[in-house]
Amino acid sequence: MLDWLYTAIAWVMKQWHALFSTFLDPAGGIAWALSVVMLVVTIRILLFRLFVKQVKSQRAMQEIQPEIQKLRKQYGSDKQGFSQAMMALQKERGVNPLAGCLPILPQIPIFIGLFHVLRRIAPGKPGLYSWDNDLTDQAARAKLFTAPIAASFNMVGEKERAILELTGGSYTGIRVVAFILILIMCFTTFYTQKQIQKRSGPVEGQAATVQKLLLYGMPISLFVSGFFFPILVLLYWFTNNLWTLGQQFYILKKLPPPGSPAALAKAEADKPKVDPKLLAPKPGAKPVRLKKGSATPAPTTDLATPGESPTGSPAGGAADGSGAGATPSGRGSSGSSSPGTGSADGSSPGGRPAPNRPRASGGSAGPANRGKRKRR
Repeated sequence: MLDWLYTAIAWVMKQWHALFSTFLDPAGGIAWALSVVMLVVTIRILLFRLFVKQVKSQRAMQEIQPEIQKLRKQYGSDKQGFSQAMMALQKERGVNPLAGCLPILPQIPIFIGLFHVLRRIAPGKPGLYSWDNDLTDQAARAKLFTAPIAASFNMVGEKERAILELTGGSYTGIRVVAFILILIMCFTTFYTQKQIQKRSGPVEGQAATVQKLLLYGMPISLFVSGFFFPILVLLYWFTNNLWTLGQQFYILKKLPPPGSPAALAKAEADKPKVDPKLLAPKPGAKPVRLKKGSATPAPTTDLATPGESPTGSPAGGAADGSGAGATPSGRGSSGSSSPGTGSADGSSPGGRPAPNRPRASGGSAGPANRGKRKRR
């Protein structure tokens, strides 16, 4: 049923092997190992758009989490109403929960197909899946660090006998290479899951439990099943993890998780910068100088209220409180000025000229700020 998939995987490997055979030994394990590496690169490039959609979907889900929490509190035990409200919210925001699985789903059949193709390779076997007899036998006899690329840590039956004939009946080289690749595969899988969790941001509840299971469960399950994978399948998984790590690093730099220091720094850097020239006054306009601690310009004139002079004195009266019969010199009926204020002609009580002070409009005598004190 899946022969079309097995044929497609074998054909891609065949094309890359033909390219590397132009400058490498076609029967050597390096040419076949590079063919598997480029198989990973080909698949991941085709799936890159799905990966970007997955990241955007995860970011959108994180942004609507506060609203989902409000809906959970609003509906309480009404699970059906909560599900309908959440689906409506996701549709309104354009969030697709299944988008997070898009890059993973196509990789599962590809991995199974590669495992199936390499499992059937053995010396003396007929050609399969677009490979002729010579190419199949060449792949079965190729070695990577003294281990045949089709060999596994544990083998049984006819394939075990055929592979061990290539190594003189010894498992040592096969198991050393396989065990090292298994350890590297498990370590890179664990580190990749850590990066995925860092990319998706902090989660709570059931999602946190699932993340913890994936973080520790996947490396453990791969360690157990890795003893039955062919050498090239282990190399495929290791290369796939390296590609994922590089992709994660790129995405974390371009699309950091919301609320993270990197996201805040990116938002600050993306803010439009204001040109200082735009804040400067136009040519010919007088710049407005603000007082210290004041957000508006300081008033330059006093506004008189009805019944008062501009300095705050009652209309028709002198500024110093004397009646309408005050003389131009500012003296009252007694002919003397108020103590400490000096005469209105600008001289002090001792005969010394007083410093120039601003006078209010209207010719009234006295300090210019008397009206201000009165209003306070």
